[in-house]
Amino acid sequence: MRALRRWWHDTAGGLPATFWYLWAGLLINRAGAFAMLFLSLYLTDARGASEALAGTVVGAYGAGGAVGVLLGGVLADRWGRRATLLAAHLVTAGLMVALAFSRHLVLIAVLSALVGVVHSMPSPAFVAAIVDVVPAERRSRAFNLQFWAFNLGMAVASLLAGVLAEASFTALFLVDAGATLTAAVVIGWKVPETLRRAAAGVDAVPPAGRAAGPRRPGLHTALTDRTFMTFVGLTFVLAVLTLQTSTIMPLAMRADGLRPSAYGVVVALGGALIVLGQLFVPRLIDRHRKDVVLAVSTALLALGFGALALADELAVYLGAAVVWTVGSMLAAPPNAQINADLAPPELRARYQSVFYLTFPAAAFVAPTLGGVSLQYLGDRHWLIVGGLGLLAALGHLLTGPSRERHVAALRRAAERKPARPDGVGTSVPGRTDTASIRTGLTEPH
Repeated sequence: MRALRRWWHDTAGGLPATFWYLWAGLLINRAGAFAMLFLSLYLTDARGASEALAGTVVGAYGAGGAVGVLLGGVLADRWGRRATLLAAHLVTAGLMVALAFSRHLVLIAVLSALVGVVHSMPSPAFVAAIVDVVPAERRSRAFNLQFWAFNLGMAVASLLAGVLAEASFTALFLVDAGATLTAAVVIGWKVPETLRRAAAGVDAVPPAGRAAGPRRPGLHTALTDRTFMTFVGLTFVLAVLTLQTSTIMPLAMRADGLRPSAYGVVVALGGALIVLGQLFVPRLIDRHRKDVVLAVSTALLALGFGALALADELAVYLGAAVVWTVGSMLAAPPNAQINADLAPPELRARYQSVFYLTFPAAAFVAPTLGGVSLQYLGDRHWLIVGGLGLLAALGHLLTGPSRERHVAALRRAAERKPARPDGVGTSVPGRTDTASIRTGLTEPH
């Protein structure tokens, strides 16, 4: 029993109540957010679109997300985390209802792009709020639990969606809308605003190698941070690999004569593995350098998807899913932790928005190029995907040491930063100012 208590403390202990309400909202949202997962099958089976056209429409969803993630980061730093989350969830629910009853491909493409905008807006706000309320030394476990909740919800969603897709695509969109509304209720009821309103004129710590200038810090600060943008580029490759599951793999499985329910089983297996094993990941990887862990995890993703070049039956897809899922499990905590370490506190949501831009960008590239690649190259598409992943694994090994030096420099600069008389602008590593969110920091029993 003592060992179990210690494991629980190491895995989930010491996290504030606000984090758990954010976690619950994410879990509810993902458990019902399966409509876009089946968008390519919906377009080809229910609307008669070709594979290339379906990839283009799904790509419109990714293009909208590229706008939404940047918009979400700016709004989360200006409006606040809570307001951004609520607005995005409520608009998403309305758009899902509209998609449920749309019949024309042009309208579906427009609505998909709009859904991409509002689907991506919460990502930087969610992570910025977590970093706001969770002390630095506990963020790795918080990000691990966030990834666990995301995939627990995905596992539930995939099992339900596989059945619903065979019965009614309209039900997919309506259930998605209902889950999104429920998540909005949880956030509106229990999550306080976590953004500290700093005084105007507080400067962010400049990226290493570039002196602070007169320009007001904003998105350009993140976009011109070379170390950060190199990491973002490697994360983009990771996202392209991961999104093969929801964009191209359903089409490949259909070409192999497998039913939508079989696809649901493959995705659910990945989610189940994460649900069962993700809580043990921190102890497994804590002793190793983050760049090495990311290189190993990306290589596993490359091997798993590359193996689909040989897949023609469900058993092979399931075996490959085990390999790439282990890679995803190992990648999640260090990937999120590095992203948080590289972001100055004053620009936390904006840095998150640039980081999360990789996912809608990948959601555009993966189906748009992948649909054409699968149509004309067939199974050789998966060899290209695997090769791309192995190059990214090498990139992590080459850039990891300089990235760690950059993080150390940021920490030293933050420690030297003088405090204002009123305390605004002071950044103390490992501490979180709780004055404005005191009611949300009671640890659950």
